[in-house]
Amino acid sequence: VQLQASGGGLVQAGGSLRLSCVASGGSIRDYAMGWFRQAPGKDREFVSAIMWSGARTYYADSVKGRFTISRENDRNTAYLQMNSLKAEDTGIYYCARGTGWGKGLFVENEYDVWGQGTQVTVSS
Repeated sequence: VQLQASGGGLVQAGGSLRLSCVASGGSIRDYAMGWFRQAPGKDREFVSAIMWSGARTYYADSVKGRFTISRENDRNTAYLQMNSLKAEDTGIYYCARGTGWGKGLFVENEYDVWGQGTQVTVSS
């Protein structure tokens, strides 16, 4: 399976973006999906994850209340709605297919397939 992330761009602080992650060559239905980001000069960090059914979601403290993760299994797609964006949200956003569950999804080694990333730039 391959993952294609899109929807990034340049936005002013306080604005919104919606990222999409489309899977091809296989189904994401039975897997968790996650989003990570990497700011310039920093390590990649967990942003959000959603279990296979969509019933459970997880967020980094830094994005709680501002970001919403969702998925449409019939469309083989996961989303990340980002509102009230801040300059510190700037980075490359990656989607990934998760093989773990629960708070294990906060770590990179619980993911086996990664998308190529989409750039998000928030101007202050």
